[in-house]
Amino acid sequence: MRRTLLSAIAGATFLAAGAAFAAGPAANDPENTLILTLKDGKVVIRLRPDIAPKHVERLKTLARKGFYDGLKFHRVIDGFMAQTGDPRGNGTGGSDLPNLPAEFNPMPFERGTLGMARSQSPDSANSQFFIMFTNGSFLNGKYTAFGEVVSGMEFVDMIKKGDKATNGTVVDPDKILKLQVAADVK
Repeated sequence: MRRTLLSAIAGATFLAAGAAFAAGPAANDPENTLILTLKDGKVVIRLRPDIAPKHVERLKTLARKGFYDGLKFHRVIDGFMAQTGDPRGNGTGGSDLPNLPAEFNPMPFERGTLGMARSQSPDSANSQFFIMFTNGSFLNGKYTAFGEVVSGMEFVDMIKKGDKATNGTVVDPDKILKLQVAADVK
């Protein structure tokens, strides 16, 4: 009986924590909202500074510098994710800012989740990020999730896909037209 009661309490605590996590910061906070303009339309992204403050700050800093404008979606795997943020356009580049330490968190990698790309080193994220097309629980706790698409996912779905045989490398890839912090949009 005691074990059952403790399990029930632990389960209720976990569910309450999960509900609080899912809520996150206000969805209408323009300082923590990105507007991603693609060829087919605008995507609204809610950033999560409550779980990945350094990664959120990096994205906002680079967006405000215009760093992402015109960058390619160089790796796009149908049924998995679309990756961008490399000024070289081949997955080997980054910004001139130092790499970030990992901020692994409990946010699940689901359809619309944004995660930071990195090398084998957990502390190697810089400017590249990806948007999930579908659930990818195998990434949970191994990559930093920092945001989620709140509208416009249909435009993300239209990003040109790469060939699975070449790990999603895209020939003549789609580009980010503009990435802005919503608070800066006039």
